[in-house]
Amino acid sequence: MTTKPFLQHSPVLGDRVFVDDSAVLYGDIELGKDANVWPLVAARGDVNHIRIGKRSNIQDGSVLHVTRKHEGLADGYPLLIGDDVTVGHKALLHGCQIGNRVLVGMGAIVLDGAVVEDEVMIGAGSLVPPGKRLESGFLYIGSPVKQARPLKPQELAFLTESAENYVKLKDVYLNQ
Repeated sequence: MTTKPFLQHSPVLGDRVFVDDSAVLYGDIELGKDANVWPLVAARGDVNHIRIGKRSNIQDGSVLHVTRKHEGLADGYPLLIGDDVTVGHKALLHGCQIGNRVLVGMGAIVLDGAVVEDEVMIGAGSLVPPGKRLESGFLYIGSPVKQARPLKPQELAFLTESAENYVKLKDVYLNQ
């Protein structure tokens, strides 16, 4: 794993975190307990901060970045990822807010100022435009995303199950 400081900030890893050796984390990044970051993830907390919640997983090839603070946007857009979130392979999250128990599908893109509420599924390859809010309890698909339908009970249960499965897998990696 490569963790590097940027200015006065260095990544902070919670208890029992797994970060693959090929992942790169720069700057103001914090990972909650049991979070896991897989091969070839690039995360830059250089011009703002990144927070990744407990038991969340960032899968292979994903890119995480932020938007700088500037005139007209005093706080910029940090990247905030809640607890029990599954971020699929090659997703791009940029200066957005992801709630708890969310699945971001493979290759999805979530842009600046977007807010994804708790218990949402974003379909593979979907695009969430800047400033868009995704309401809790729904599946969103398309480019740009549209609300497709309410999540079924088994899909809601899967949101937590997916995160739990990745916690179990990262424990295998940590214990080998």
